Amino acid sequence: MRARLTAVAGCLALAALAASACSATPPAAPVPPRASSPEAATPAPTATASAEGWWRVASNPETLASGLQAPWSVVPTGDGGALISQRNDGRVLELTPAGEVRDAGVVPGVVSGGESGLHGLALHSDGADTWLYAYHGARDDNRVVRMPLLGAPGELTLGEAEVVFEGIPRESTHDGGRLAFGPDDYLYVSTGDAQRRDAAQDPAALGGKILRLTPEGDPAPGNPWDNAVWTLGHRNVQGLAWTSDGTMWASEFGQNAWDELNRIEPGANYGWPIVEGTAGRDGMVDPVVAWTTSEASPSGIAAQGDTVFVAGLRGQRLWTVDTAAGALAAEPLAVLTGDQGRLRDAVVAPDGTLWVLTNNTDGRGDPRAEDDLLLRLALAPAT
Repeated sequence: MRARLTAVAGCLALAALAASACSATPPAAPVPPRASSPEAATPAPTATASAEGWWRVASNPETLASGLQAPWSVVPTGDGGALISQRNDGRVLELTPAGEVRDAGVVPGVVSGGESGLHGLALHSDGADTWLYAYHGARDDNRVVRMPLLGAPGELTLGEAEVVFEGIPRESTHDGGRLAFGPDDYLYVSTGDAQRRDAAQDPAALGGKILRLTPEGDPAPGNPWDNAVWTLGHRNVQGLAWTSDGTMWASEFGQNAWDELNRIEPGANYGWPIVEGTAGRDGMVDPVVAWTTSEASPSGIAAQGDTVFVAGLRGQRLWTVDTAAGALAAEPLAVLTGDQGRLRDAVVAPDGTLWVLTNNTDGRGDPRAEDDLLLRLALAPAT
């Protein structure tokens, strides 16, 4: 009989929605700053994750974990710990509530190469078991699997993997890979166009899309084309999050000109490959924010209140976007600019702090001896 993850299951729904913490966060050590480190932000008390409004980073980063190798996704477990995916070796690491890093297991069938490997993680409880969902590259495709999460916090292990959804196109680049359970309890999956540009406009194709699935991997009820597809016209979405008003947001890699932050609506067409950035074209949705590719190359995103935090790879900065009243109430602000190198993922933890993964060890960054890192930053209401 499986050992039930009582502590994790009890906190899971709150963790997924960035709600109140179930226990204290692990101890943290100062981060050795890069030479270009900006002036420290004024520390502020940690915010509660359920609050509305516009939020800002209010502290210097602290290190929760170091020595990670090509990390891609981080999901808090609701007990002060987290699970972290490593793209190249297919490993899932556990950050324990005591602040240690250990192996939880290897996702079977991961075939790494180019930009493909082990990507996004998501946690979900069905009331009996807690499941870890993972998006990964296999030999011929990208797919989503799930594994029961076994054991107690500090000694978590992965059970037998079950394929949830397969057949997502794979290529050396543009493989998408973010997973997130939405407020509706359905699983959202971002897919890249896998260099098949025109397929992004085809609602019957899986590439260049955001998919919406049941936890078992079936197309979710109410999907606009009666299949798995929720939105189309994407090049390479790597970030999914919801602000406190229930609005869904996605970050998207552009080609040569513009990266995007998009407000996601079911059945909408986001333009690729016909449109990149803002075009005002009938039948296609313009981004809420567009950055040059040197400023962003956005990957994971997180939401707190009305604010979306966007982790930039090539841009090497964390963008803070106020989305109040359905529009930008202020120009996006950037922090950590050049300070920690490439930023791969961001998530608001159950205690209301912002956790950020660096990504300097995948062959494209400039790693320090302690890279890669999982960082923690305090948030506070913007004034």
